[in-house]
Amino acid sequence: MSSAEINKNEVDIVIGALNADLTSFLTSWRPFFTGFHLIVVKDPELKEELSIPEGFDLDVYSKTDMDKIVGASNSTMFSGYSCRYFGYLISKKKYIVSIDDDCVPAKDLKGFLVDAVSQHVTNLENPATPLFFNTLYDPYCEGADFVRGYPFSLRSGVPCAASCGLWLNLADLDAPTQALKTEQRNTSYVDAVMTVPAKAMLPISGINIAFNRELVGPAMVPALRLAGEGKVRWETLEDVWGGMCLKHISDHLGYGVKTGLPYVWRNERGDAVESLRKKWEGMKLMEKSVPFFESLKLPETALKVEDCVLELAKAVKEQLGSDDPAFTQAADAMVKWIQLWNSVNSSS
Repeated sequence: MSSAEINKNEVDIVIGALNADLTSFLTSWRPFFTGFHLIVVKDPELKEELSIPEGFDLDVYSKTDMDKIVGASNSTMFSGYSCRYFGYLISKKKYIVSIDDDCVPAKDLKGFLVDAVSQHVTNLENPATPLFFNTLYDPYCEGADFVRGYPFSLRSGVPCAASCGLWLNLADLDAPTQALKTEQRNTSYVDAVMTVPAKAMLPISGINIAFNRELVGPAMVPALRLAGEGKVRWETLEDVWGGMCLKHISDHLGYGVKTGLPYVWRNERGDAVESLRKKWEGMKLMEKSVPFFESLKLPETALKVEDCVLELAKAVKEQLGSDDPAFTQAADAMVKWIQLWNSVNSSS
């Protein structure tokens, strides 16, 4: 699917602005962002004025806007990388494509720039196949199909809730691995899309992601953060947690999640050793989180995404709250998120 075939009125591109100068970023994406509506959310901690080139259909939101829409006491939820979630909250479109401002278009195996927006929408508009793995990966991709032995009763697939893109250059590694393998870069462009099997968890990153907001918007929840982080927050933990919530809810409601294409090229950012020092506590929380999600079963009465998030929050508080205050805070944040989602989206 090319950008010309996409209904651009159904797509919002959300950009969390952690850098004041977006000129180079937006210029590099101009061939693929043109014609789409952009929601640019400025990190509330960023003091400089944003520098944005002309020629884009966009709305910019700052802390002042956040305070007006969700209240000053709630706008702290959207600092740092979490500012992208504010864009998810206020969008009114069917599809959200979110790409961080330290990424530029990647090149495919033939040397052509990758249209990440079109690939994401293609992933979302075609069914997912979480109930039976297809060894040719996504059977709906051009040149692929269902393999011999794939049950015909399952070939219609299920709705795709999310498309998790990958990136080249700076690999998606945890801080200890980055600190040990400082020169390691991701150079492998794998031309494939696959559906993550039902009941399998995966770490999701908000760096290059798209989702069907109408299906699972409230499940993209900013919640788990380290206790006492203050202004310096590392939301790699937050989006991993949010991804586990998204996948668990998608499984429960009968939706699928895809991973693979599209790729972006991610530029260097941060210091691995400093990151390790600040993320170590969060890594320990993840070791407790995975068994929780693996054993959790949402009640059959949870038929809406909002209900699923609230049931998850209840289970987190009951089963993990005594282990670490960060889990209790996460549960409270999940409840608050649903309140904000309902408030903002019922008043529009």
